[in-house]
Formats: sequence, C-alpha cells, structure tokens
Amino acid sequence: MRIAYTLPKGKLVLTELSEKLREDGIRTCGIVQAETVNEDRHRCDMDVLVLPDGPQISITQSLGKESSGCRLDTSALAQAAGEVAQRIDQPFDVFILNKFGEQEANGSGFRDLIVKALESGASVLVGTNDINIDAFKEFSGGMAEFVEPNVADLKAWIESR
Repeated sequence: MRIAYTLPKGKLVLTELSEKLREDGIRTCGIVQAETVNEDRHRCDMDVLVLPDGPQISITQSLGKESSGCRLDTSALAQAAGEVAQRIDQPFDVFILNKFGEQEANGSGFRDLIVKALESGASVLVGTNDINIDAFKEFSGGMAEFVEPNVADLKAWIESR
C-alpha cells in the first residue's frame, strides 16, 4: 500500500502534476481542481476535473461573491465520485484526490474510492488541509507519507515506487 498526502494551500499543484503525468504517459484516476477563471465567482467556488480527461464538474453552489456560508454542493461531489467510480476499474498508475475534505473526514465522499485505488496497487496521492489533516492521518492509519506541495517532489515520490 502506497499513499501520500500534501498540503497545497490553495495552489493548483495537483492539477499541474496531473498534466505532467499525462504528458509523461502515466495513467491517472481521481479528481483535481480545474483551472476555472470567472470574475463573477467567489474565491472558494470550485470546479473539478475527473481524471484522466473529464468531465469538469462544479462542486460548489453559486451563492454570490459576498456569501460566507458553506459552498459545497454535496450532490455534485457525489456526481464527481460516481464519475471516478466508473473509471476506477480501468488500468491506472496513480490515484489523485485534490482534497480530503469534510465529507471524507466524516466517512463519505471519496473514502471508498481511495481504498479501492490502494487495493488495486496504484499509488495514491491526496491533498488535504490543516482542518482535515488529523482525520486523514487517522484514515490512512499513519501509513501516508508527507510530500512537499510542488510538482517536482510529488512526481519524484510517484516515480520512486
């Protein structure tokens, strides 16, 4: 079992990594944050790209620039997980999850897909944040390695298998 985590702190490092892996012929599965630019959106609004080649799904509710409440659209997150579930039985080398968030910390979201990816023998790379890091460490049974949030270090970890 090979699992690592990183703390991207709002950077699109996992997105950049997935693009580099695709260029290098390394097969991916999972989701990364899509590079969406829209000035009418709140900074917390997020689209994800289902790996390896889409679709792109908005996983946040559009509540307007001035709102401060939780923006996660749990049905859209479930749709993204369903898209990944349709691909997880196809061959892949690396499973990437852009964020082990509140849903995963509470036992849902992408947890089962992370387990399935590990069972397949793929390397698993998960982004998380300071809020959910303890839940992720507990979920991974302390087996996950920390990798600095930059493409070079993340790619080196993947290639060290």
